[in-house]
Amino acid sequence: MRTMIFGGLMAMAVGCGGITEPEAEIDLTSQKAPLPDCSSIPNSDLRNYYSNAAHTELVGQWGCYCGGLYVWGKSTTFMEYIQEC
Repeated sequence: MRTMIFGGLMAMAVGCGGITEPEAEIDLTSQKAPLPDCSSIPNSDLRNYYSNAAHTELVGQWGCYCGGLYVWGKSTTFMEYIQEC
């Protein structure tokens, strides 16, 4: 009896998506997206990313600042938003 119950549970687990192979990783280098034209943006829209809450080490930037595009480093939860040039 136990064997039948266990066998039935195993069949249900496999039939409901049990063991699957990992999905292939996405190659982000093949993705293309247009970059914003910062020359037409009158105000700044820049995000500075820091390694800690004290904002002592800048580790990345993203956005437009004074007509220039800044996209480098990495994003973190410690962010400073700059709106003025």
